[in-house]
Amino acid sequence: MEITRKEIIKPFGISALGFMLPILSSLFPRYKNKMDTKEFEVIIIGGSYAGLSAAMALGRSLRKTLVLDAGKPCNRQTPQSHNYLTQDGSTPREIAEKSKSEIAKYNSVKFYNGLAVKGKRSKNGFEISTSTGRVFLAKKLVFASGVKDVMPNIKGFSVCWGISVVHCPYCHGYELRNKKTAIIANGESAFHLASLVSNLTKRITILTSGVKDFKDEQLKKLKQHNIQIIEKEIVAIKHKKGQMEKMLFKDGGTENFECAYGAIPFEQNSTIPIELGCKFTENGHIEVNVMQKTTVEGIYACGDNSSRLRSIAKAIYAGNITGAMINNELTQENF
Repeated sequence: MEITRKEIIKPFGISALGFMLPILSSLFPRYKNKMDTKEFEVIIIGGSYAGLSAAMALGRSLRKTLVLDAGKPCNRQTPQSHNYLTQDGSTPREIAEKSKSEIAKYNSVKFYNGLAVKGKRSKNGFEISTSTGRVFLAKKLVFASGVKDVMPNIKGFSVCWGISVVHCPYCHGYELRNKKTAIIANGESAFHLASLVSNLTKRITILTSGVKDFKDEQLKKLKQHNIQIIEKEIVAIKHKKGQMEKMLFKDGGTENFECAYGAIPFEQNSTIPIELGCKFTENGHIEVNVMQKTTVEGIYACGDNSSRLRSIAKAIYAGNITGAMINNELTQENF
């Protein structure tokens, strides 16, 4: 039976909290920056789903592993996570915290709260420096550092991002079904999103914020599905606590919408892969093979930073593969 903090405290009352702290601490590990060593077999940069999944595989193989995380996942505004078995509807934070508590059972895995700011080759592997001034060494590196979405110059967009303005029909589409929906994109990205979303709602409008860029065949299909195109520039989104109400255009016009999908650019959260010589795809992702290995020996990458498919399930899969491949590589080197 799972015991919660609330259930433990309730019988004793709030005044008993001080007395109960030692018990709570033993049941719910706190990920403090108490580190008595700086040398590890593996350093994982990024402690969200992909990084935690890799840590689980490595921890179960008794690999001395450090997870470095700054605590700012890209989905922190998202109310619920979906399309992931056993956790459908949970908040991103709930999934992450449960994962951390499970991994904390494996003593070979340590957590450190800090931003990795610099990396370089060392005698036996790699050296990573953090924003707190600590330096850690490891034979292998995993970049599970994720990406940062670059918000357009539209007032209210960033507040709505992950709530009523989303990127993925698989992650959010069911909850937005049958709503009046905007597609904030142009060209191939807009056409692809519109085709996927058309199965979820019949009230779709593409907002190109400029001259539309579609092939004749695409325009014909959009017309067949009654998908309108508005070329006016968006300047703001009117909303209530992230819930979209309407779009405001530069010419002063407005249009009511309940939600929107946005195809926006991204940046890598970490510049260290560039410093260490990792290659990138034309889309800006870290280049990896099917085993999640980068183009630099000893360095792996998993999660949003190395995949166009941004989902929890994909990140966890990639992290699990990464952990297994690193364990195998270390085994071959040491056996």
